[in-house]
Amino acid sequence: MKWFKRIVLILFIAIVTVAIAVIADGYGLYKDVLEEVSLENKVKEVRKDEDFVSLTSLPTKYQQAVIAVEDHRFKEHGAIDLIAIGRAIWVNITHFELREGGSTITQQVAKNLYFIEDNSNPIKRKIAEIFMAFKLESMYSKDDILEMYVNTIYFGDGYYGIKQACNGYLDKEPQNMTLYEATMMAGIPNAPSVYAPTVNPDLTKSRQQKVINSMVEYGYLTQEEAIRLLKQIIPTIPTRALIINAIAEGNIIPYTSRRSCGKNKSHTKATKTTIYLKKYPVVIKLYRDLSL
Repeated sequence: MKWFKRIVLILFIAIVTVAIAVIADGYGLYKDVLEEVSLENKVKEVRKDEDFVSLTSLPTKYQQAVIAVEDHRFKEHGAIDLIAIGRAIWVNITHFELREGGSTITQQVAKNLYFIEDNSNPIKRKIAEIFMAFKLESMYSKDDILEMYVNTIYFGDGYYGIKQACNGYLDKEPQNMTLYEATMMAGIPNAPSVYAPTVNPDLTKSRQQKVINSMVEYGYLTQEEAIRLLKQIIPTIPTRALIINAIAEGNIIPYTSRRSCGKNKSHTKATKTTIYLKKYPVVIKLYRDLSL
């Protein structure tokens, strides 16, 4: 028993020692980049850029879409979100792969300002980002930070910031975005190489559905508004009556593969049209939430 306790103690000391060394390394990187360019000067560079757009000129719904899908507790937490980090760790462990990140909007701004081209150890860089995020939160308001985010985030196709992205993808200025366009633009930065409309329009629309669903979940859109938007994304969307009947009869098919759906004889149909949960996940969720 004594040997076991000694081994545990040694392991604990080793882990703490390594953790302190890693944190110190990340803090060193944080201090180094600040010595090169102060945070105040970095922010001034962003605001002086010819493509800079003030937050007040952007549609409120676009701002809400960004917060809903990227960091819904942005206005509530500080530099980091321990709840989001814990959730991300749990999801990644239970799925045995990296499925979710816990970075806040503030952390992403820190990365965009200082570490976007940094090739150092990822853990070291992440710790440096956290220190920088705390400095950002201590010096700037949430609106300032959100403003920096939308002006520095990458949208794919060489577009940095919401102005370049709107000019390139929509051929219009950001302040003229429609609600439909705002929900699309808010979803792209999560993975520009996947969700950019010039890459795969179907995946762009799939991500847009996620944005709309998040806006409903966090109170930025009503369910009726969401359904109207979804009908623009999916012109062939099943009618509310069809889905409600299918739900009532237990005929929603919760399968993820069209191929397997075709082979399984136990599948049922609401009418002549089979309703696939994979194809209309957000629509079905919204209709479920509406009073039947």
